[in-house]
Amino acid sequence: MRSYRLDAGAGLDGLRLEVSELPVPGPDEVLVEVRAASLGYREVMILEGRYVLPVREGGIPLAEGVGVVAATGPGVTDPRVGTRVVAAPFPRWQDGPFSLDVVDQIGGSLDGMLAEHVVLPAGALVEVPAGLTDTEAATLPVAGLTAWNALTGGRGTRPGDTVLTLGTGGVSLFAVQLATAMGARVVATTGNDARAGLLRDLGADVVLNHRADPDWPRAVREETGGRGADLVVEVAGTLESSMAAVALGGEIAVVGFLGGPAAGIDPYAVFTTGATLRPVAIGSRAQLAAFVDAVRTHRIRPVVGRVFSFDDAPEAFAHYLGGTAPGKVVITTAANNGRN
Repeated sequence: MRSYRLDAGAGLDGLRLEVSELPVPGPDEVLVEVRAASLGYREVMILEGRYVLPVREGGIPLAEGVGVVAATGPGVTDPRVGTRVVAAPFPRWQDGPFSLDVVDQIGGSLDGMLAEHVVLPAGALVEVPAGLTDTEAATLPVAGLTAWNALTGGRGTRPGDTVLTLGTGGVSLFAVQLATAMGARVVATTGNDARAGLLRDLGADVVLNHRADPDWPRAVREETGGRGADLVVEVAGTLESSMAAVALGGEIAVVGFLGGPAAGIDPYAVFTTGATLRPVAIGSRAQLAAFVDAVRTHRIRPVVGRVFSFDDAPEAFAHYLGGTAPGKVVITTAANNGRN
């Protein structure tokens, strides 16, 4: 079996290909033949040695991917062999609030999905909708689940709400699609006018260029009659601007900081907005199941930017680090057999 191993903090030089024996599932585990795996911003942080959670030295990277159950260990009756599945990134986080008791993470302290076969806890798995390709399904467990948690894990998104998304990263694109499906009005920002069409195609009602108009929070308020956004999916580390754009008593789902470390938070600004700042740690297995069901119901198609072969995984990482195009970067294995 082939797999990639990664030394955290070593950059792309820390990524290496290894050959090992096929792993054997133990009690309550399954062997999954991986078909595709997807990259996200957490991989950048791991490569640079600044990820906030523990990372296993020399472990298999990537938290999100899709595969088919190839064998089951003792005591496993579900999922059955042949079922196409994705795994919750935190296998022990079944439901409820996130805590240090469930911090073990696929692609972090646990081996990840950048391998031809992986052993995963049966209880972490969710069956994938038949209508999705392997490359699309590979994007669900982190980017898609994070967007779902951002929209549903706090105050919840209701029809008629205004949801503000930032940029065209994987989480933001999912958030546009999901918020639209929930009946919300979506205001999206981008720094690239060429991507405005994609955001509108996914359901955004208003697209603002934050580079052309640095005071985009003012524009958000103008587009909402002075009210502001009921929910902001904050991925860019621009909390000061998000607080200026959020409605009184609204919510800012703090997903990440793609633009670099966020500036200090002004307690006065937090108090005067009356907004809730809620950190989002991807999501639980229960949330993943609910999200996958929503994908099935609303026939949501994830946006895949570029697909690489397993042999070209280092090039996939380099492409992602370049940040040249919207959509998820996906790596397929030989088992994919051209399914896409």
